[in-house]
Amino acid sequence: MSNQPEEWAQFFNAHAVKYHEEPFTKATGEELKFILEELSLPEGSKILDVGCGTGRHAVELAKHGYKVLGVDISEGMLEEARRLAEKAGVQVEWLQSDATQMELEQQFDAAICLCEGAFGLLNSGDDPLTHELNILKRIHRALYPGAKLILTAPNGLRKIRHATKEQVELGEFDPGTITESFKLPIETDHGDQEIALRERGFVPSELRLMFTIAGFAVDAVYGGTAGAWDRAPVGLDEMEVMVISTRQEDG
Repeated sequence: MSNQPEEWAQFFNAHAVKYHEEPFTKATGEELKFILEELSLPEGSKILDVGCGTGRHAVELAKHGYKVLGVDISEGMLEEARRLAEKAGVQVEWLQSDATQMELEQQFDAAICLCEGAFGLLNSGDDPLTHELNILKRIHRALYPGAKLILTAPNGLRKIRHATKEQVELGEFDPGTITESFKLPIETDHGDQEIALRERGFVPSELRLMFTIAGFAVDAVYGGTAGAWDRAPVGLDEMEVMVISTRQEDG
């Protein structure tokens, strides 16, 4: 990676120490139960966590006997993840990488990409029409045929419903790609600053097509708001959409 972190890496580097103050992180136990039920894998299986953040899912999976590799663009988040793993007394492998560029020398029995952990988060140079497809192709390459992928993505239906004509005119919302542009505050060594960020939303039909193109069979599409996974249909105002899929054979 370059010496200058990209925008989302800068944001998460600054936000890492506060991440576990987010309300949705309190539901990790319930989320883990859901993951274990969906993956239904024996202990010792290898699981890839893309956009692992502070490792709250990766560490819990390691506690249950799984071999986990956590990938994240933010070194700050990975520092917190290492501390969490050490405190829990478990071994997790960590890799700092952009999800569209990750090079993995092993294959996995399953993958997760949850809670806006890479999917939908666009840096200034990213193409909103190809960025996430590249992530899916990288994950596909890293999985054994028949392996499951559980992924949540920002809900484009909600973004469309909440967007205003003024946001479109100001360039803060692009209806053509369902992309929001906004600024968030971060704390730096030089004081408080604002950083310009972009987030892409997705509608369920689009996600089904993308997963199919990338070589996955879509098993189910649910509402996927963090902390409230219940296998229910996608709600129009939910924060996220969940896709459960299976990696298909090559060719």
